[in-house]
Amino acid sequence: MPKRAKSKPTRKLKTYQTSLGFFDQAIAAPSMKAALEAWGASSNLFHQGAAKETDDPDIVAATLAKPGVVLRRPVGSDGPFTESAELPTDLAEDDSKPKRKTKPKTKRPAEKAKSAKKASRQPDNQTVRKAAAAFEKEERRREAARAKEEAARAKERARRDKAVAAAEAALDKARREHEAKAEEIEAARAALDERAEAEQTRWDKQRMKLQETLRRARE
Repeated sequence: MPKRAKSKPTRKLKTYQTSLGFFDQAIAAPSMKAALEAWGASSNLFHQGAAKETDDPDIVAATLAKPGVVLRRPVGSDGPFTESAELPTDLAEDDSKPKRKTKPKTKRPAEKAKSAKKASRQPDNQTVRKAAAAFEKEERRREAARAKEEAARAKERARRDKAVAAAEAALDKARREHEAKAEEIEAARAALDERAEAEQTRWDKQRMKLQETLRRARE
């Protein structure tokens, strides 16, 4: 019996978080590299301390619900991460006004219980596997889109190179024709100069002879 091809193992997703511009951003991805690529970061934000892996249950649940999709929320806020977050509402706040320093609040027992309950909410294995499969599907879609874009760019480069080659060939042909005509004109000019010089020599001899005849006739 023919052997069945082994299926590619599903990679485990992790949730990564960073702040870029006016937004906090989070994504479920299999690696830091994949997260950086999705964020469009030009440098390693993790080495710079500007990005981290998070285990916040709410953020993890939101990203696993949309694996491979960059979720956002206004920077500095504690609201939910969504695909279409609005800009922070305090952008127009007057920076010249002195800001009061606030003391860190101590959590009340009810808040502590709520935090403990929140921390206990962890995604189950089925949710994680489903999210990982969805991420790989989204990653394949992005790779196909990138391949399509690269093919279009390659086609455009080939068209441009062909047009440049045709223009260069036309220019070279015109230059050769010009040089050939210039050589013909130069050769014709040289021949005319030679004829003019020969005519001047002939005329000088004839003029001298006729002048001598005229001189003798006057004597």
